[in-house]
Amino acid sequence: MRLFASVTPPDDVLEHLETALASVRGGQGSGLRWTLPEARHITLAFHGEVPEGYLDDVVSALDDVAAAHRSFEAALRGAGLFDGRTLWVGCSGDGWGQLMSAAGRVGTDLLGRAEDRRSRPHLTVARAAGRGRGTRGPARGQGPDGVGPAALAHALVLYTGPTWTVDEVALMSSRPGAGPGGSPRYDVVHRSALAAVAG
Repeated sequence: MRLFASVTPPDDVLEHLETALASVRGGQGSGLRWTLPEARHITLAFHGEVPEGYLDDVVSALDDVAAAHRSFEAALRGAGLFDGRTLWVGCSGDGWGQLMSAAGRVGTDLLGRAEDRRSRPHLTVARAAGRGRGTRGPARGQGPDGVGPAALAHALVLYTGPTWTVDEVALMSSRPGAGPGGSPRYDVVHRSALAAVAG
């Protein structure tokens, strides 16, 4: 099965983001494929195809990673683009870097794969519908009204959502094309609690 480690913001945080997205896109951004609100998450590390026989080891290793990291405050903040095609909202908080590195090492230590390094904590909200690189117009996700991912990223650059406490990591399975409208389907395989903050 295809596995990845992630953090899912609570419902109120995702609802706040959805309200902000609705306000900036209005009836525009038709050239984008929007991720479903219930499928939005922050990927810590992608482990790829993991044989069933390794599942217990991955779960145990992720439990160890979570237990070694204290819970921390975070918020969705700012926005940007990857490759001019993927619209993301960033995350603030001091605990992301170490948690992402440790989650990435699980694949290296258990599966002998190169460490999956995430460039920054982010939540993907939309992707350009076209496949062409370096092109303009609809192939870059720009709708007939001329609004593309760059304009939406600019409109969200000052966005700040509610603060929440990151207190668990979820091991998720991914089944490409098995979700609504051919989107990926994500299911929680295991949850690992981060260490509680003293006090």
